[in-house]
Amino acid sequence: MKTFLGIALFLITGLLLSFYIGFHFDFSERKLVSDDDQEGIKEQIVIKFSHVVAENTPKGLAARKFAELVDQKSNHKVKVEVFPNGSLYSDKEELHALQEGDVQMIAPATSKLGSISPKWQALDLPFAFPSEAAINEGLNGTIGRTLLSSLNSHNIKGLGFWVNGLKQITNKDHAIISTDDFKDRKFRIMSSSVLKKQFNLLGSQSVPMDFNETYRSLESGEVDGEENTISNIYSKKYYKVQNYMTISNHGFLGYAILINNDYWNSLPRNVQTIIQDAIKETVAWNQKHYISMNKKQLKSIKEESDIEIHTLNAEEKKRWIKKLKPLYQQYEPAAGKKLIHDIEHLQYKYQ
Repeated sequence: MKTFLGIALFLITGLLLSFYIGFHFDFSERKLVSDDDQEGIKEQIVIKFSHVVAENTPKGLAARKFAELVDQKSNHKVKVEVFPNGSLYSDKEELHALQEGDVQMIAPATSKLGSISPKWQALDLPFAFPSEAAINEGLNGTIGRTLLSSLNSHNIKGLGFWVNGLKQITNKDHAIISTDDFKDRKFRIMSSSVLKKQFNLLGSQSVPMDFNETYRSLESGEVDGEENTISNIYSKKYYKVQNYMTISNHGFLGYAILINNDYWNSLPRNVQTIIQDAIKETVAWNQKHYISMNKKQLKSIKEESDIEIHTLNAEEKKRWIKKLKPLYQQYEPAAGKKLIHDIEHLQYKYQ
């Protein structure tokens, strides 16, 4: 009898224990699924982010920081895969790839967007931003919002801007100091009608060229020179195949952070918030660090090469501005009178 009671008690205890364990784990699993549904992330989301510059540049570092922030803010449920140096798409291919949904995010130079919306041509106008402070104010304000909203009808959502800095001139044969020094020279440019007409106005020939093809063309003598920021001149080692550099600060180089609009709309709302928060943080971080990076890399160029460097003085810069001013009137109808007025207001404020 005792044996029978012992067996019965053992079986009843086992059944109760099994029921408890089964209920506990079933509840836990259902609770986990419920949490995931509330968060809007049922499985890891992978976002491909393509760009064409080196990782040790303002854009390259900002893209990496953005990916880290998204990973942290999403508790590893959203992963941004960054493809630098044109390893996924070249700067000629990436915009089309974004619109077609072949890649989710890119950060092209603003010059690339003039072919989609003429308003973007305003940022290529010479001396559009007279200083770094003017750049930050313009892109964080009305100018930036106007430009980003102009992309909405092209299946592109603009999230913000990262800045590389102001552009300088490099040349192989002689120093570029006066506007006459441009005559009969051939310069590599980004694909932009404004940049092309700028160099034509200076009496030189311009050659639109992929960013990652430029070093070879400078080395071979296919082109005599190029315009770029210090960080790009340093990271791509252009200073090793150029003999002269002019610190002219004559142009702006920055990037629009873009995401495919259809893809954006497919994301859960809380994932959109994570991305927007990460963009906001990297924009602030970039605007704080790109100036110091360019200064540091200019110092490295001086230490690592014999390139001759000339900085335009106030009078020389005034002559450049006067020579190139007609482009503003020429591009006002395309860019819009209001946008040109906003840019000229900043120029007056920071002159």
